[in-house]
Amino acid sequence: MAFTFFFRDDQILTQAVQKLVPMVMGRTNIHILNAGCAMGMETYTFAIILAEHMGKFALRNVKIHAIDIDNENVDFGKTVTEAVYHKDHLERLPEGFLEKYFTPIGDNVHYRVIEHLRALVNFQKYDLLSLKPLRSDYSMIICKNVLLHFNYEQRLDVLSMYHDMLLPGGLLVMENTQSMPEELKGKYRKMLDYAQLHEKI
Repeated sequence: MAFTFFFRDDQILTQAVQKLVPMVMGRTNIHILNAGCAMGMETYTFAIILAEHMGKFALRNVKIHAIDIDNENVDFGKTVTEAVYHKDHLERLPEGFLEKYFTPIGDNVHYRVIEHLRALVNFQKYDLLSLKPLRSDYSMIICKNVLLHFNYEQRLDVLSMYHDMLLPGGLLVMENTQSMPEELKGKYRKMLDYAQLHEKI
């Protein structure tokens, strides 16, 4: 399971949200996949950024599907759904976000993500290399710090599957260290020159 923390790579997540929100406004069902969710910190970082850019009423139409294979921690799904984190994991939050999006529990050392953000997240244990699409109506797929663990052919297979899972015009967010393979450039259009954000074509 990859190490992560709150507001890691928040710039690309913010840019992704800024592209996503105008595209999905008015939709009643907005599905987003967060692949390799680990302990949920990236998932809830994205949910917070989304909440900052989308009205609370529209936000209720969003469902974030958080998936991970989990080779190390049998309780990580419980951690994602309960969304309780030690204060040390929250040090990188922007000013005011701790009070706005978390509530202290018991010892004032642990904090829980507020309920209306937890309600956005649906956790599922899933192996990407099974190559079985979860659904075909995702508006966005976030796949950061995952593909680097796969060989080239596996990355081709997973990225091809993502194409099948995205709606037309849907967005794919990858880590900056991964570029789109040449074989798939006819399926995706790069949205930003300085970040790995792609649109299905």
